[in-house]
Amino acid sequence: MHLSSIRLDSPVNMIVVVVLTLLAIIAVPWFWDRWKRKRLWRSVTILLAVVLVVLSAGMGGNMIGGFFPTVGSLLGTGVYSAQGTDAEAAQNGEDLEKLRDTGVAHAREGKGTVVHMKVTGRRTKVTRDVTVYLPPQYFDAAYKELRFPVIEWIPNYPSGPEVVTGGYHLPEQLDAAIGKRVLPPTVVVVPDPTGVPKVGHDTECVDEVNGTANDTYLTADLRDWALQKLGVAANRRAWTIAGWSSGGYCAMNLVTRHPQWYGQAVSVSGYDKAQVDAETEDLFHGRQDINDANNVRLNVARHPSPVDILAISGDKENYESFAIDQIRAAARPPVQFSSWRIKDAGHNMNTFKSQIPDLLAWIGAHTTGPSPAGRQLETTGGVLPWPLPRSGAHGALADTDQ
Repeated sequence: MHLSSIRLDSPVNMIVVVVLTLLAIIAVPWFWDRWKRKRLWRSVTILLAVVLVVLSAGMGGNMIGGFFPTVGSLLGTGVYSAQGTDAEAAQNGEDLEKLRDTGVAHAREGKGTVVHMKVTGRRTKVTRDVTVYLPPQYFDAAYKELRFPVIEWIPNYPSGPEVVTGGYHLPEQLDAAIGKRVLPPTVVVVPDPTGVPKVGHDTECVDEVNGTANDTYLTADLRDWALQKLGVAANRRAWTIAGWSSGGYCAMNLVTRHPQWYGQAVSVSGYDKAQVDAETEDLFHGRQDINDANNVRLNVARHPSPVDILAISGDKENYESFAIDQIRAAARPPVQFSSWRIKDAGHNMNTFKSQIPDLLAWIGAHTTGPSPAGRQLETTGGVLPWPLPRSGAHGALADTDQ
């Protein structure tokens, strides 16, 4: 059993821990007099009770906030959790054709297909976990000559792709949005923004000075890979970056840094600049110019570009709400900056999960729909109808638009 199979959001596990905690608390006074001459056993009993109290409180808070579905996602072990996925592909997805039968079967039920793999960047040589959602139409013959739009979904620190499938069940949300036609058939790429080790290594998705080129991997490398391997659209308006918490900051920062590749960004509970805390390494090593180049507020003021940004925060998230207000005040045309504030219980994943249907609808209204190979259509995929599928499935993955 690996850590990513131990559930932190299981009511059964929570009940077991609470029962053990109560027994440990009762054991302290029960054995106190009996173990007068066994001070070590007294100490062990007290320590066990304290540990279990902290564990039960932590698990309770995690279940209320919906932060981490498994122990692996909490500790950032890099061990892949298979919950919510359909297949494990070879390095760089070289054997994706094996998903044809699975994809066709899922499409009949209106479901997409989720596959996990390791992807190595051509420029950076960085290798990380990547999970990909392929919409039902991906395996439909009617869409064989079309290129799909893309959402690059950045998980929050210290999570990886497993939190997207097992934590807030994004594939099911995508199936529903596509089925209701509020989102065009869209390929979703979910990378690990941190790599391993995770604890104490919050990369904030930036190219670290004298360190890992996280930005380059998440943008240039993954985009090139998706164009070549997945047959997606190259049009910048077909590419959206989205995320929650640190992933929200990543989304806004990367879209303002690379407007030639991305047209939209959605941030839930994100902020305006890289955090500096115990979990973040020295990302910039005193280079204020690099620090400023990764400041969303400065970028939308000094280097405005034709990008659409949606930023959402909760009414109890003071820091995030303040950051959004600062970005809105600084934004200059042609930046289109929108935001809304919601009632929430603080900075937690349940706040984010409640917003997924609305943010998918927003993406659908701003991104392009599937487009013919070699053409750059500027239609709005979520408003205008995309081509209706015909029966049957093509025998191979779509050719790339290179």
